[in-house]
Amino acid sequence: MISVRGLTKRFGANTVLDGIDLEIGAGERVAIIGPSGTGKSTLLRSLNFLEKPDEGQITVGDVSVDAKTATAAEQRGLRRRTSFVFQNYALFANKTARDNIAEGLITVRGWERAKAHARADEILSTIGLANRGDSYPAALSGGQQQRVGIGRAMAADAELMLIDEPTSALDPEWVDEVLQLLKRVADARQTMLIVTHEMQFARDISDRVLFMDGGRIVEQGPPEVMFSRPKDPRTAAFLRKVL
Repeated sequence: MISVRGLTKRFGANTVLDGIDLEIGAGERVAIIGPSGTGKSTLLRSLNFLEKPDEGQITVGDVSVDAKTATAAEQRGLRRRTSFVFQNYALFANKTARDNIAEGLITVRGWERAKAHARADEILSTIGLANRGDSYPAALSGGQQQRVGIGRAMAADAELMLIDEPTSALDPEWVDEVLQLLKRVADARQTMLIVTHEMQFARDISDRVLFMDGGRIVEQGPPEVMFSRPKDPRTAAFLRKVL
């Protein structure tokens, strides 16, 4: 179970997250939609302290952290239970695809290099890049780089996968291959929290959809309800613009 209580994040006088409460069950896939600048990506980044929240409590599995008092060790414990797929891939340019996937297993999990590389090769085969393990990011297409980023998150075997607009940096020709890979990961009942602007993807992949506006969760429900008969006028207005 993932639990978030009163999560608040401010940048100066601007409150980006305004007391977010959220629970996610094991194996649940939750999509977050909403207008730009409403705190969606900040929420994901705050859940593993890529952005340090100002207030609130976060629980992932057996780790609970209070934002105000979190120690470095507690933050590391939280990160070990989450993985992150970045919108801009965030691969190490000087490392091969294999090394990018293996790096977290070595530095965070303490695996021996040979074991980590063997796991990375398994992941590369799963994501359709078995022949590109020795390739550097510059030699890969945008879709291939994002698949490596997803593979890195898969290798962590985390309790919660955080996915931040995984197709926003891609050329249109690479979008479908990335979405299809994420659907396969989701079908394995990986617990996911996904920020996306791809409405059909959100409808297809999620058990629940959250609509955020003004740093708050305005409305949430099953995708068939959220996309067909939203209750809040802000949700309805947003969907009329994007569908």
